[in-house]
Amino acid sequence: MKTVTQFAFVAIFVLLSKVSGAQSTLPDFTELAERASAAVVSIEATRTASSQRAGADEAVDPQDMPEFFRRFFGQPGMPPMEPRDQVSSGSGFLISGDGEVLTNHHVIDGADEVVVRLPDRREFEATVIGSDAQADIALLRIKAKGLPYLKAGSSKNLRPGQWVFAIGSPFGFLDNTVTVGVVSGVGRRSMDASQQYTPFIQTDVAINRGNSGGPLLNTDGEVVGINSQIFSNSGGYMGVSFAIPIEVATNTAKQLRESGHVRRGQLGVAIQNVDRKFAKTLGLDRSVGALVSSVTPGSAAEKAGVKVGDVILSFNGIEILQSSDLPPMVGNTAPASKVKLRVLRDGKERELNAVLGEVPSDQSSASTGAGGGDKASAGVLGLVVQTPSAEEREQLGLAANEGVLIARVVGDAARRAGLREGDVILRVGRTAVASAKAFSDAIAEAGDSEAVMLLVRRGEQTQFVAIARRKAE
Repeated sequence: MKTVTQFAFVAIFVLLSKVSGAQSTLPDFTELAERASAAVVSIEATRTASSQRAGADEAVDPQDMPEFFRRFFGQPGMPPMEPRDQVSSGSGFLISGDGEVLTNHHVIDGADEVVVRLPDRREFEATVIGSDAQADIALLRIKAKGLPYLKAGSSKNLRPGQWVFAIGSPFGFLDNTVTVGVVSGVGRRSMDASQQYTPFIQTDVAINRGNSGGPLLNTDGEVVGINSQIFSNSGGYMGVSFAIPIEVATNTAKQLRESGHVRRGQLGVAIQNVDRKFAKTLGLDRSVGALVSSVTPGSAAEKAGVKVGDVILSFNGIEILQSSDLPPMVGNTAPASKVKLRVLRDGKERELNAVLGEVPSDQSSASTGAGGGDKASAGVLGLVVQTPSAEEREQLGLAANEGVLIARVVGDAARRAGLREGDVILRVGRTAVASAKAFSDAIAEAGDSEAVMLLVRRGEQTQFVAIARRKAE
């Protein structure tokens, strides 16, 4: 009995020694968090009531609306709700001693006033230097000098299992909250189709509402990402969060600083994943690459000789494991750049040379790196539309030259007007539209009018709707 007891004691001692040794290797974030917190700011973005009144579709009489629009405005006879100031909160961080701040586009989108609060409780009204919805990055400036700021690191060598930590203001009032976790994955595709240019960093760092725009840092205290999204069924943190790689953020900020907008490369192909069924048919030993399903006429891809049915295996020497790898590579490459594509065609590999085009500022990401030009967005309206396929036209009872489909609603004014995915836009003003390009052209031709009239069909009901333009940023 004594021998068994001694053995058990020795075993427990060895186990505790191992646990103690493992704990001693865990990083201590105390000093890192203290240094970094001095450069992390809280942000309040306010959309004033007067701005909301100016953007509201007050000229539209609810009595004249079909039911599916009316329910978004309230019922006839009900007094309209008086608009109130809307305040949203987020986080950000200083990237220079003279007051440049990085945050998310969605934190300040549509705001009439943006206030930055420093850790020492000083507050400054910020100027928006520029903001880009597709990268979800905004660059702000406050009038202050000699400020502490964070150093940019690199996300390129991040691997699952590496320690990272975040600092931000969850829920808008818990300033300088530090949360710690590990990298869960890299190169993740966004759940938001408009952000296909960003290969997100996935972590298990606790991120909640208000953390958006705050830094994700490595164990050297360098910024490797900007916290942007969470995956949640409840609206709160559920163990999965996403950050924008710092390289994407700094490149976006540089362009916003220099020109006020972001230029992106365009290849002009629609692509899809290669599943195991396709792989065998195409002569691949594994499911890799991006299968080309259409090529935009006159695009860089067509000029380079890309054909429908090709599988793009690499872009500038970087292997493409799945189709979502390609858009960030293309979109984050400067227009007019010469690039090399390795493609598989009829079981044989070949190399093609392409000169990238440029994404028009009014087109969505779906038609830029990996889209076929059949989608477009009107950023001023907050809508993404697509050209209906022949099958969709038949199902909707549309003629061959009639209407475009709403693929996504991203703007508050469009949502307030009751628009939703699947609605058909027949006209922009008096101009009939039958393709995504025609829609973009019609929006551009509408000039700088405060609102744009759209003729919208849902089911058997058709109604003109006035959508207020977004303010230029």
